[in-house]
Amino acid sequence: MKINQIGNYNIQAYKQQQNKADQPVKGGSAPSDKVEISSRAKEMQEVSRLENDRQVKVDALKEQVQSGNYTIQAGSIAKSLKQFYHGE
Repeated sequence: MKINQIGNYNIQAYKQQQNKADQPVKGGSAPSDKVEISSRAKEMQEVSRLENDRQVKVDALKEQVQSGNYTIQAGSIAKSLKQFYHGE
């Protein structure tokens, strides 16, 4: 059995394509990439009212912790954990 031309044939095609990409485009500037963001995505990027409410709560808690007025309610935390893990 005789095997001729062992090797990668696609390398030549790849090099030719690479050479085309390196050459400047005739008659103007090179094409550029373009990204479009949908209106739904833009809405999602905007700061929501819920996020503002959360930030107000976080700022209030930070102030309480820094001033030393924040108290941990261990009973409430334990009750919530029990409900979460036991479904009661």
